[in-house]
Amino acid sequence: MEASSPISLQQTPLQDHNLLNSSPKPYKKSFVTTLMEAATLRTPSFKEDTYFISHLKSSEKKALQELKDRLSVSYSGSESECSMWGIPLLGNEEKADVILLKFLRARDFRVTDSLNMLEKCLGWRKEFGADDICEEDLGFKELEGVVAYMHGYDREGHPVCYNAYGVFRDKEMYEKIFGDEEKLKKFLKWRVQVLERGIKLLHFKPGGVNSIIQVTDLKDMPKRELRVASNQILSLFQDNYPEMVARKIFVNVPWYFSMLYSMFSPFLTQRTKSKFVISKEGNVAETLYKFVRPEDIPVQYGGLSRPNDLQNGPPKPASEFTVKGGEKVNIQIEGIEGGATITWDIVVGGWELEYSAEFVPNAEGSYTIAVEKARKMSSSEEAIHNSYTPREAGKMVLSVDNTASRRKKVAAYRYIVRKSTVV
Repeated sequence: MEASSPISLQQTPLQDHNLLNSSPKPYKKSFVTTLMEAATLRTPSFKEDTYFISHLKSSEKKALQELKDRLSVSYSGSESECSMWGIPLLGNEEKADVILLKFLRARDFRVTDSLNMLEKCLGWRKEFGADDICEEDLGFKELEGVVAYMHGYDREGHPVCYNAYGVFRDKEMYEKIFGDEEKLKKFLKWRVQVLERGIKLLHFKPGGVNSIIQVTDLKDMPKRELRVASNQILSLFQDNYPEMVARKIFVNVPWYFSMLYSMFSPFLTQRTKSKFVISKEGNVAETLYKFVRPEDIPVQYGGLSRPNDLQNGPPKPASEFTVKGGEKVNIQIEGIEGGATITWDIVVGGWELEYSAEFVPNAEGSYTIAVEKARKMSSSEEAIHNSYTPREAGKMVLSVDNTASRRKKVAAYRYIVRKSTVV
């Protein structure tokens, strides 16, 4: 049984009047700021393909048919070798059309270039063993769930892949994974394995979910040491996984992003660049909430999802709210019976405010109980997860106090109330 939970807002003026009265100084936009603004807006030209044949231009339909015809000639008598992800490319099925259109789109519907790319990809997949890689044990247990991993879906149903390379700042870890060419090859194979597992979640049908979302965390990333690995990953993915990523979200972008961008830029098509969303340090949750629901976002990025949560089925939906600068928000969960247990999760992106929880009994004369005493939450803290079983009926009040800040913050909470089974 769940009770309704209205949010009451308590407006409190900012304490620091000097902040209100100070005049902002003019500043010159840095390259990073300009790039971030441009990338966050995303170019109007970008539009994810629906893969409906009826939506194609006549020239695009012609290119698709020509690619099919030329592919049939190239693989005449060896149709079994012309397949990807278990989908025969010469079967005239709509799933095959989705894949062929991806290669055509990647080469602006130039048939010869698309065919060349497709044939090279088929050869690479056979040589690399990509079709069977998902079941291999490559020995990277310490990297799973840390460096690259699939976790949840975005608001449109795309599987989300998270990438973080900060762990490689440790020289011992770096040498263990990238110490020589053979180790690098093995890492690349593992990285392909992660992507292949994500692709298995796609529909490959018109109007379906046919691409993933990539979130790349640049915090503590050792830029110089990972240059070779990063370039190889980018090149490998662009050559063999065209149009498999609907959006690339970069979070915790450091000041030296301009250097990274200039390093990667030559390897990227303009269409790929148009998919970029870039978020500087401190804005991770605010950025991710635009694309992914908080119950699907890992706790380290301001969400409510903990490791292994998704193994128990779809997550319980969360309610989202914002905490304005100079504002205190009280979330009241009413209708809790004595002996019932309430369990809740709550998070504020980038915290840096005060949080508390108390139980207020309905009976007159009963004392309010401080379930969690008021404390300042740092920016690095993850979501709160707690439970409480009151002896008498009442309501739970969760408070987040942002009165000492001028910055608006995104937040989310969810709860469940279980009645006592004692008769």
